[in-house]
Amino acid sequence: MDCKIIIKILSFLIFFSSSLANSIEFKGKFLQGHYIVGLTDPSAKILIDKKKVKVSKDGYFVFGLDRDRKLDVSIVKLINGKKELITKKVFKREYNIQRINGLPQNKVTPPESVYKRIKDENIKIGKARQINSDLPFFKNKFIMPVEGIISGVYGSQRILNGKPRWPHYGIDIAANQGTEIKSSASGIVTMAEPDLYYTGGTIIMDHGHGISTIYSHLDKLNVRVGDEVLQGDIIGTVGSTGRSTGPHLDFRVNWFQTRLDPMSILIN
Repeated sequence: MDCKIIIKILSFLIFFSSSLANSIEFKGKFLQGHYIVGLTDPSAKILIDKKKVKVSKDGYFVFGLDRDRKLDVSIVKLINGKKELITKKVFKREYNIQRINGLPQNKVTPPESVYKRIKDENIKIGKARQINSDLPFFKNKFIMPVEGIISGVYGSQRILNGKPRWPHYGIDIAANQGTEIKSSASGIVTMAEPDLYYTGGTIIMDHGHGISTIYSHLDKLNVRVGDEVLQGDIIGTVGSTGRSTGPHLDFRVNWFQTRLDPMSILIN
């Protein structure tokens, strides 16, 4: 074989292997509300929409897409002085919208006497969701925390007496009072409150890199802040505490302050 041809083939193979080594793999759909795990060179720096995200020692990083996101995702990879820009189109979803009129006002808006309580509780929840630890559990497959019927889905919204309410940012799983709840993934408990105004018995767990899960309306809590929990451990039981009309688990997933569809993390 001609030497020039051999040199060209070798040059191509070197270029191809180098490009392959420097590529980014994504697991998850670029769909509103979805959870996406990336895999890259561990020495790379990754920016999502100009925000630097952690890259684990084995090259994993994670981010999520807001329920109503309209813009494409800008992903920048920096390695060895080189910059690579990847743009991903975000696809739109349709959500269930329900209109209910004629409700008593106290069923639509909480009384002013509890405004301060709600504000203080929201600050605590926000702090728990800001944690940016090095825990590696975000990259593993999550499991359904309780067996039951899914009675509420992510993204759905009610318009009560003509006023839009917050969209539902989790999935509701209807189950009998006292049904055991499993930790969806391994992590560390960052909140364990028995009686929040809206969500009643509430647990928040950190799984690393800004990913947290929330378990709400619990009857009993089996964990405390700081506890290290393994996937599948029993963390509490189903209840109907807080603003709830029947026993169920409201299960949520967050990437920092971005609320994600739990189904996107359960099916990944």
